[in-house]
Amino acid sequence: MDRTFIADLHNHTTASDGEYSPTELVNHAAALGLRAVGVTDHDTLNGLDEALAAGDAAGIRVVPGVEVSLRFKRPYFTGTLHYLLYIPYDLLEDARFRRDAEAIFSQGRGGGLVRARVAAINAEFGPTGATPLLARDLTAEEIEALADNVTRRHFALALATNHGLNKEQVNLLIGNDSRAYIPSGIDPATLTPLLHSYPQLVRVFAHPAAGSYPGESLYNEVLPPIKVVEILMPEFLDEDLLGLDGLEVQYPGHVAEHRALMAAWADQYDLIQTGGSDCHDRVNRPLGVAGVGEDELEVLTSLLGEPLRVS
Repeated sequence: MDRTFIADLHNHTTASDGEYSPTELVNHAAALGLRAVGVTDHDTLNGLDEALAAGDAAGIRVVPGVEVSLRFKRPYFTGTLHYLLYIPYDLLEDARFRRDAEAIFSQGRGGGLVRARVAAINAEFGPTGATPLLARDLTAEEIEALADNVTRRHFALALATNHGLNKEQVNLLIGNDSRAYIPSGIDPATLTPLLHSYPQLVRVFAHPAAGSYPGESLYNEVLPPIKVVEILMPEFLDEDLLGLDGLEVQYPGHVAEHRALMAAWADQYDLIQTGGSDCHDRVNRPLGVAGVGEDELEVLTSLLGEPLRVS
């Protein structure tokens, strides 16, 4: 992708599963010449205050947000899809909103989910399981030692590093099609009350086409193909459920054909278009490889009720 964009709106920090601290991420964005950077950690608002302070110091606009994990169990798909919520500055200062949001987000992750997943993996793939692949049982402690906010990435790291499994074996244990897989995230209906209580949140479907990337990609992970996303779109568009505002069109895991298709969907459903790098680290999933131009950023900031202030 060329560097015609000024804003990279989807990135992660050490508040979830990123390598950069919030301050480091914002400073790196400024060093790259970006005028705005989104901080959208998984299922937590932690890190946003630090990022905003760093943005003020570095002279770069920080667009605060969160990437919410939504759990789906359908006959044609079991797994997690991601929903970006962009947050107006004044709402972020609302203590009640923060309490409400964190109470809902925490239901999809945390110790309970970790222990349930570990038990399911050991029952199926432990030394005495139906398909023994592990020389010893996986433990919740070795997963939780990797991060305060555990994601599937941390399960993969523990299984590879501590148990010597290769990528194919890891996917067998924690992939969407695994017999032991328990999806992370919350049911879409669990998020609905927050969206209805705080309609000023801007809701964007993250990387909707990444699961159809042709070939190997560090960005498609275990996401579903476009045909599944298309079936699920009515749920995202339903104002009584998720009330979608936009699609993440510009994404490093979207090939040109899929970017064009997502842009067409945005036009069809009257949605805004966003984009971002989904930065997690310095090498494999770096900052500054995807984003949007001034027009798209202005549309987003207008929905957030804030004027565009980039120089």
